[in-house]
Amino acid sequence: MSTATHRSPLTDWTLLVPVVALVALVFSWGRDLSPVAVVLVSLCLAGAVLAAVHHAEVVALRVGEPFGSLVLAVAVTVIEVALIVTLMADGGDKTASLARDTVFAAVMITCNGIVGLSLLVGALRNRVAVFNAEGSGAALATVATLAVLSLVLPTFTTSKPGPEFSTAQLTFAAVASLALYGLFIAVQTVRHRDYFLPVDTERRTAEAAARAAGDTDGDGEHAEPPTARAALASLGLLLVALVAVVGNAKAVSPTIEKGVADAGLPNAVVGVIIALLVLLPETLAAVRAARRDRVQTSLNLAYGSAIASIGLTIPAIALASIWLTGPLLLGLGPIHMVLLALTVVVSALTIVPGRATLLQGGVHVVLLAAYLFLAVSP
Repeated sequence: MSTATHRSPLTDWTLLVPVVALVALVFSWGRDLSPVAVVLVSLCLAGAVLAAVHHAEVVALRVGEPFGSLVLAVAVTVIEVALIVTLMADGGDKTASLARDTVFAAVMITCNGIVGLSLLVGALRNRVAVFNAEGSGAALATVATLAVLSLVLPTFTTSKPGPEFSTAQLTFAAVASLALYGLFIAVQTVRHRDYFLPVDTERRTAEAAARAAGDTDGDGEHAEPPTARAALASLGLLLVALVAVVGNAKAVSPTIEKGVADAGLPNAVVGVIIALLVLLPETLAAVRAARRDRVQTSLNLAYGSAIASIGLTIPAIALASIWLTGPLLLGLGPIHMVLLALTVVVSALTIVPGRATLLQGGVHVVLLAAYLFLAVSP
């Protein structure tokens, strides 16, 4: 058993930064920001991202896996949904495809960016990144089903012109998405929780590495769990930090939209930038987990975030469509459908063996790069 001196999970900067970022949000909300103000708000946003990662790890250390990654994924996605609905309510017809663009960007960033970076980091550390194929495969199947039901079918349905669902179709997609999300959570946290825990080989490697480095804080198995009071404080500060992240992202979004328009880029780039900003906490948390030889935790974050992004956004948008005016474009175009199909096939080949090398990680990163390039130059 470790005899390491206990260190408080709450440090001065992690307490201060979320509050400062929230204050910046209050003063910037609904205002036209000067260039200096945009820079300051952006710095607050970056600080809130780092604070969110810290507090998510504190909560994860207290509740254990897979609940820890679930907390961050759900918290980020709930606030992401609020951001999408808010922007759509304010934007009118020009934001008709914002939900589709942001959700698809989240799927590509999580399934290729977060997964690829995590596998690269894990393979660089131990030559082979090891994870639980049963849990990760089930999560990938859920992502693929949700993506096809919500983002591919609207392109081919004929009840309404354009890549839209009819009211009945949208209702079905929303109910199905919510049901699949609930079923996945039940399987991940109760029925087959062991499928989403780090495998024994991975844990033994992490413990040996930590002992060799003399670092008893090297992974979650050795660090002393925080007290319930500290975990609750971190949970509250996590929510504050995430509100600040998404709120400040919205505050600088007019500048982003103007920059995108001035550069002559497609409107879909706005959704990509929003998804990149919102998913920063999960990306950093996943990479840090991979550095500690906990690649399964990284995959839980990646696929859990993709499932939550679709499973919560589509029902929320369906409900919001009652009062939102204008069309709701959900169907993907040919380029994005090809990238989605390729992502699903490559991901399946990566997950099935339960082991991955640098090559698999590199393939996923290249897929993300292709998506980002084609978003800018379709």
